[in-house]
Amino acid sequence: MATTHEDEWAGIDKDATPATLRVLLYSDHVEAREQVRRAVGSTVAADLPSIEWFEVATAQAAIDAVEAGGLDLLVLDGEAGKVGGMALARQFKDEVFRCPPVLLLTGRPQDAWLAAWSAAEATVSRPFDPFVLQEAIAGLLRGNAA
Repeated sequence: MATTHEDEWAGIDKDATPATLRVLLYSDHVEAREQVRRAVGSTVAADLPSIEWFEVATAQAAIDAVEAGGLDLLVLDGEAGKVGGMALARQFKDEVFRCPPVLLLTGRPQDAWLAAWSAAEATVSRPFDPFVLQEAIAGLLRGNAA
């Protein structure tokens, strides 16, 4: 007897909130990754599940992680060397079906116009304000979960 898509999805609550949100954090600067993790922590908001961080320091590792799937948000450092987060964001938005939302970390507020080219949904500039960073991440995760 053949199974249908309805059979496969019958026991799955499609509206259920995941137990953990998976967030990719790309920067070749360990200090930048640490600042983001410390500012946000493992729970960004009371109404959201905990965050599982996946830190990567190279563009290839970020590409591999995105291609593997299962991510809820991409936090990309626009100031990363060799391949910046803006270029990666643009590549992901052009090439990845149902690409997760992207938060781009910029060097200064004036870079937001350039970040728009990348198709990132949001930007946060240095120095990182923990409240601004938390609000941006929570907003993108809420939009992704809906």
